[in-house]
Amino acid sequence: QVQLVESGGGLVQPGESLRLSCAASGFIFSIHSMAWYRQAPGKERELVASITRGGNTYYASSVKGRFTISRDNAKNMLFLQMNSLKTEDTAVYYCNAERAGTFPWGQGTQVTVSS
Repeated sequence: QVQLVESGGGLVQPGESLRLSCAASGFIFSIHSMAWYRQAPGKERELVASITRGGNTYYASSVKGRFTISRDNAKNMLFLQMNSLKTEDTAVYYCNAERAGTFPWGQGTQVTVSS
C-alpha cells in the first residue's frame, strides 16, 4: 500500500538548520511531482515547496532562499533542506504529491524552532 514516512524533525534554535526526509513506497515515485507541506497549530496546512519529476522547483515566498527541496528517484526519497530557520517555521511537516492529498498523509515530522 502507499506509504509516506517523514523524518528528520526536531527542536532547533533560530538560525539553525534541519534536513527532512520522506520515504515513499507503494507507488511509482519517479513519475509524480512531489511536495512538502506544513501545518502550524491553529492554521491550515500549506504548501512549502514542490519539485517536478524533472527537478523543477517551486517555493513559497516565506521559505524561498532558505529551503531547498530535492529528490532521489532511485531511492524513492524526498528531501527538504531547511536553513536559517525562524520561529514561524515551527509546524508539522508532511510530504505528499504536489496535488495535495493524492496519497494518504503520513504522520508528519515536528519541527520546532525556539530559543
